[in-house]
Amino acid sequence: MKRITTILMTGLLLGLVVSGCSKSKQGQKRFVVAFSQCNNAEPYRAAQNQLMQKLFNEKGDVQLVIADAQQDNSKQIAQIETFIRQKPDLLIVAPNERAPLTQIMGRAIAAGIPVICLERDITEPNYTTFVGADNLAIGRMAGELIVDELTKRKGKAQGKIVEMRGLLGVEAEMERYKGAHDVLKSHPDIKVVHEAVADWLQSNARERMNEILRSQPEIDVVYAHNDPMAIGAYLAARELGRDENTIFIGVDGLGGPAGGLKKVQDGVLTGTFYYPLCVDKAVEVGYRMLTEPGFKPEKKYVLEPKLVTAQNAAEMYEKFTF
Repeated sequence: MKRITTILMTGLLLGLVVSGCSKSKQGQKRFVVAFSQCNNAEPYRAAQNQLMQKLFNEKGDVQLVIADAQQDNSKQIAQIETFIRQKPDLLIVAPNERAPLTQIMGRAIAAGIPVICLERDITEPNYTTFVGADNLAIGRMAGELIVDELTKRKGKAQGKIVEMRGLLGVEAEMERYKGAHDVLKSHPDIKVVHEAVADWLQSNARERMNEILRSQPEIDVVYAHNDPMAIGAYLAARELGRDENTIFIGVDGLGGPAGGLKKVQDGVLTGTFYYPLCVDKAVEVGYRMLTEPGFKPEKKYVLEPKLVTAQNAAEMYEKFTF
């Protein structure tokens, strides 16, 4: 993945960027788009940044400013406060958590700044429009994949599951959890023997899985709420020679050699779910908001995920690697 040019924000630097980029040297109007990203360290977030930068660069009249909250609610709130003072033409926010970001995004709306809430919803609709994907559908498809894979291996729907959960309180985590459990509750012989919180991070999942493997002699499935956590769990199991008989399932389906699509091709993951970056739709809608005075976006745009297994991983890799 190419290096993403990210502006780490201070009040002074941002002021220079925003005030200095309203017009080009030729006097052409240039729009300033501020993007508050919850955590650049997650591969999914880095891919969002890269695609957003690429798509806005192609427009030719947009200056994109990215602030990294580093999975810290207080930092993200402070960065958005600075953005509000500088009044960009458009604010895009990928919230770290639902509740803490709700009020500050409402303040941006009150200040007359159009706001796109990207991929993670908040507790009140304090945004102009929301662009995301159906996490509840992902959870249900994950539950169905677990049932199908265990039935193929054991002749019936039975087995023991370890679940690696993302950051608690985030909509994606809650819905990926609920959707899967809505399916699994109809199969009493499939039991979740351990739940661990790994905050979306591969390193955390590897540590948690090392602990779990020592206390759980039998694990049939690891269902992780994103691919990095699934891969972290796999690496821990491989170290102890416990990977070959375990099904690893993730979510995100990123392209590139380290992404979930390649890990399905390589047999590391039994399956993942392509979770749209949502950036292409956000840029499309956002640019219309900037350039079409009469355009009123829908309140929500919800994109559909897709199951990825060995049967379609190569095709998906070619399609979604950029």
